[in-house]
Amino acid sequence: MLDRLRAGEAVALVTDAGTPLVSDPGFQLVRAAVDAGIDVCAVPGPCAAVAALSVAGLATDRFAFEGFLPTRATARRQRLARLATDPRTLVFYEAPQRIAQALGDMAVAFGAERRAAVARELTKLHEAVYHGTLGNLAARAASDRDMSRGELVCVVQGAADTVPDDTLQLDHVLSVLLKLLSPSQAAAAAAGITGLRRNDCYARALELHRS
Repeated sequence: MLDRLRAGEAVALVTDAGTPLVSDPGFQLVRAAVDAGIDVCAVPGPCAAVAALSVAGLATDRFAFEGFLPTRATARRQRLARLATDPRTLVFYEAPQRIAQALGDMAVAFGAERRAAVARELTKLHEAVYHGTLGNLAARAASDRDMSRGELVCVVQGAADTVPDDTLQLDHVLSVLLKLLSPSQAAAAAAGITGLRRNDCYARALELHRS
């Protein structure tokens, strides 16, 4: 497929069950095309958010539509801080005059290396889709006047799944205690060491003991 695209052929991705790329693995093909520098455009539809998801090259199995961010900088940054650990792909609408500031705030809240896409004027004459990291996109929005024209949709990769620090600490403590004690005794000792609930420690001790 990619060889045909590189050769200059036009290829359409269609589905018999709704909009392509929404909760379907087609995003892998779009991502590969984007990474290869091949233009991807969406067939006109009723919703810019879904059209942007279709061409962003980001996961579409779980996503959250956040609409417009607050116009005030403080409120916008607070909203983004609350979304920083959300594992779903995030979709935002943004006004042209605020796109550079919004992307800059996203780069700070989510990390400059988080993948994202900005779709401009989707399905219209001057359609453009910008792919890259939040840091790169923020810098481009600050210097490229064309990027801040028209209707804009920002699609941002979700946060990577991480294991909470207290879970890592508990597992380390239990791995030592279980070499010497029963799961019940190890849980009681771990609760005293970590400050976590004894029942939670016991449940985790049983999991580790059985594995």
